[in-house]
Amino acid sequence: MTSSVASPVPAVSTAIPAPGQPVDTGRVAALISQLLVELGEDPTREGLAGTPDRVAAWWKAFLSPDGAATITCFTESHLSDQLVVVGGMSVWSLCEHHMLPMNLQVAVGYVPDGEVVGLSKFGRIAQQFAGRLQVQERFTRQVVERLTEVIGGKDVAVAVRGVHLCMSMRGVRMEEARTTTVHTGGRFGTDPVLSQQFLTVAAGQWGAL
Repeated sequence: MTSSVASPVPAVSTAIPAPGQPVDTGRVAALISQLLVELGEDPTREGLAGTPDRVAAWWKAFLSPDGAATITCFTESHLSDQLVVVGGMSVWSLCEHHMLPMNLQVAVGYVPDGEVVGLSKFGRIAQQFAGRLQVQERFTRQVVERLTEVIGGKDVAVAVRGVHLCMSMRGVRMEEARTTTVHTGGRFGTDPVLSQQFLTVAAGQWGAL
């Protein structure tokens, strides 16, 4: 089940884009220099000298998140129907419609069955899918799908609260606008009590009960 609280958006492709070829920083720097010229700037002037190279280096770093981190799970045989919620995770991504930043606050819930996932891995998974041109709805689903693979079960829920600069600094320019997406699987989609417990904890962490 997926639910979203947001303004209407165009249909999102079901394909899962992934980072492409390695970034050619020299070529990107040249294009940034050209962009500055087209914007009426002098890329060689004081203050802008070196900016194209810095921008190119940032693009390379942003589009090359560490996706090879080992996911560590720990055996814990005495768990029974316990809800685990990991929140307070904040990642930056780029809206693929306007190439402007979006800050995504992520909360993950799951029900362990015989083992628990190392806590730092949740943040790594979020960073992996944030480091590309994205939409929040797809990002939320991708995190759920990856965690489902990791824990070997479908009892996973992810809630994401996003601040989108494409809405805050352009268009309607509503700085207080927030977009919330929720994607659930397994018991989170069939057990209303479990689902509500997760949403209450997630919203509480955002101060948005």
